[in-house]
Amino acid sequence: MDSGARASRQGSPLLGRRREPGGGWSRRQFVGALTGAVAVLAVPAPATPRAGSAPEAAASGRQPAARRSGPRPLYLGTYTSVPGGGKGIGLAVYDPVSGAVGGRGAVTGVADPSYLAVHPDGRTLYAVDERQNGGVTAVRLADRKVLGTRSTGGSGPCHLSVHPSGRWLLSANYGSGSVAVHPIAASGALGERADLVTHTSPRPGPGQQGPHAHQVITSPDGGHILAVDLGTDTVYTYRLNTRTGRLTEVSQAHTRPGAGPRQLTFHPGGRYAYLANEVDDTLAVCTYDRPTGRLTIGATESTGGGPGKNYPSQALVTADGRFAYLANRGHNTLARYAVVAGGARLKLLGTTPVAGDFPRQIAFSPNGALLFAANQKSSTVSVFHVDRANGALRLAGTPFPSPVAVCALPL
Repeated sequence: MDSGARASRQGSPLLGRRREPGGGWSRRQFVGALTGAVAVLAVPAPATPRAGSAPEAAASGRQPAARRSGPRPLYLGTYTSVPGGGKGIGLAVYDPVSGAVGGRGAVTGVADPSYLAVHPDGRTLYAVDERQNGGVTAVRLADRKVLGTRSTGGSGPCHLSVHPSGRWLLSANYGSGSVAVHPIAASGALGERADLVTHTSPRPGPGQQGPHAHQVITSPDGGHILAVDLGTDTVYTYRLNTRTGRLTEVSQAHTRPGAGPRQLTFHPGGRYAYLANEVDDTLAVCTYDRPTGRLTIGATESTGGGPGKNYPSQALVTADGRFAYLANRGHNTLARYAVVAGGARLKLLGTTPVAGDFPRQIAFSPNGALLFAANQKSSTVSVFHVDRANGALRLAGTPFPSPVAVCALPL
């Protein structure tokens, strides 16, 4: 079960670096009584990258696939090893206008694919295998062929992202508190791991038995890699050697003890970011210094969760930078914020019921008109229309049933 962390201070740039994983892990799946299953059925294959991916595809030397009209692909993350879980990566389609979701099936042969990401050229899907012996798997989308799995060198990988160059896959091992880097071949397949960095400093925070890397992303300027660790209450900044795939730590940013940072989301301007703190139920506004990669964690905002247990999971910011959203597990709402002062402050506008239980992850459709929420405990995916004028959310019909839905990736 996810839980909290460590002291707030700036650390030495090279402290806490270790090349090999260590320690055991405790399963973090927050799964209640769940039901449902999926059959392997045919669903139209995708043929388009996410919005804004063309420059990234050009940098990788691979061309984006041609755009098609009509229903769009929706890929769904799940756990395959729990009662009522899925059979692999879930398959569905959605209408980009109405938000209606349909179709069922799965890409089988992928174990516990709890988080998904797509290559900038839109041709390859990547999934974590969130198991004791963690892995990352590549799937070619044209025919949904599994291209292979590589070890992450750690346990319980729960997040991954593709570097904007399209040449490197980054993954976060929750169980062992480490970050792995894998090269991506021209085919989209993964090579042997190029680097593994384990967080050894600072020491774990209150209630934590070790480091728990929960997210790894590239800064909007492309200059740095940031890894969020719930166990050490720290966001680590690295430089990536784009020739060798090696990481070099350059700074650390620390939350207050026991905050339990989970995921970081950048404002489109690139100067500010928002950090969802799972354990102390807050959302922190951060500043990012582009030349150095240093993140500074500032004031926290209310999640709108009210009384009772609440575990914020993830924030999103609209492409125009005017509104932000936060998924609240426990309160089962989506908090809506006005972004003010160019991103330096957030103003809570209210909350919208998520129409499900335990929203683990949220995502926009490529055009930003729809917001998807993967509700783990109710095994559903809720879809909302996003009002561009005021940021309001409107539920788009009945939530779609999907076994142990922990990730929704609309393309």
